[in-house]
Amino acid sequence: MLTYIIIAAIKSALVLFVLLTAVAYTVWLERKVVGRMQNRWGPTRVGPFGLLQPLADGLKFILKEDLTPPTAHELLFLLAPLISVVLALTAISVIPFGGNITIGRWTTSLEITGGPAGGDINIALLILLGVTSIAVYGVALAGWSSNSKYSLLGALRASAQMISYELSLGLSLVGVLLLAGSLSLRDIVNAQSTRVHGAYLGYLPHWYIFPQFIAFFIYLISAYAETNRIPFDLPEAETELVAGYHTEYSSMKFAMFFMAEYANMVTVASVATLLFFGGWHGPVPHSLPPILQALVPVFWFCLKVFFFIFVYIWVRGTLPRFRYDQLMAFGWKVLLPLAIANIIVTSLIVALIS
Repeated sequence: MLTYIIIAAIKSALVLFVLLTAVAYTVWLERKVVGRMQNRWGPTRVGPFGLLQPLADGLKFILKEDLTPPTAHELLFLLAPLISVVLALTAISVIPFGGNITIGRWTTSLEITGGPAGGDINIALLILLGVTSIAVYGVALAGWSSNSKYSLLGALRASAQMISYELSLGLSLVGVLLLAGSLSLRDIVNAQSTRVHGAYLGYLPHWYIFPQFIAFFIYLISAYAETNRIPFDLPEAETELVAGYHTEYSSMKFAMFFMAEYANMVTVASVATLLFFGGWHGPVPHSLPPILQALVPVFWFCLKVFFFIFVYIWVRGTLPRFRYDQLMAFGWKVLLPLAIANIIVTSLIVALIS
C-alpha cells in the first residue's frame, strides 16, 4: 500500500508538472500559429522566439491586483475558479498515456491511477465524463456570484451550452464502447492495436476513426462547444458580454479559468486520441533499450494530442462565431439525432456480426 502511494505521488507530480507546462505553452503556440495565419509575428520579445512569454504572463497574473466586487458573494466568488481548475486537473488522472514501465524491480502503468503492477480503472471513461460534466458548476457559480448582468448572462449561456452538448458528446462515444465492449480506456486502446484485415487494407491500423467517423465528427464538434472555444465561445463573447462569466475576475482567479480552459483542451484531445486514433500505439524500434521502448509509445500519444490541439487552434483562426440560436439548434436538431442514429446503426451491425 505504501509503495502504491509513493508511486502515485511521484506520477501525480510529474503529470501535473507536464500538464501545467503544456497549458502554458499551448497558449504560446496558439498566439504564434494564429499570428502566422493573420500575417502577424505573435510573441517575439521575451526570450528566443518568445518562449519565455508564458513565464512573463504567469508573473503578471501573480503581481496584478486581486479585486473582488463589493456586491459579489465572496465565498462562491472565490470557489468558482477553484472548482473549475481542480476538476480540469482531476480529469487527467484517469487517462493512460502509455503501457507499463519497469524501473528496477518496480513495474507501474503510465497513468496516475494505475496500480504498482499495472492495470487501470475499468470504468475510467465513465469517471472522466462524470468529472467533466460537473465543471459547469464552476462557470455557473462564477456568473451568479459576481452579481453582474454580463457575468450572469455568460454563465446562463455556458450552462445551457455545456449541458446541451454534453448529451451529444456522451452519445458519440457509445458506438466506440459497443465495438470495444469495455469502459476501460486501456482496453479500448488495446482493441485498436491490430491491423484491418483485407487484401488492400492490411496496412491500415484498426483505429475506431474509420468505422466511427460520424461519431468522431460529433465528438469533435461537441468538444469545441464543451470547452467554449471558437466558433462556440458564446459564453465569453467580447462583442456582447465584455468577457462573459469571468468579467469581474482579475489576477490569479482569472488565470485559473484560463488554465482550466486549456487543461480541458488537453483532456479532450487525449480522449480523442485514446478512443479514435489508437492511443499510444505506433512503430517502436526494437533496437532501443527496454526503458526507451517503454517511452516511445508516450511520444506517439503526445504527437497525436499535439495534432488535435493544432486543429483546435486552426479552427479558431478560421471560423467565425455562431449566433446563439444557431448554436443551440445545431446541438439539439443535428448532433443529437445524428448521435442516436449512429448508436442504432452501430448496435445493429455489432449484433449481426456477433
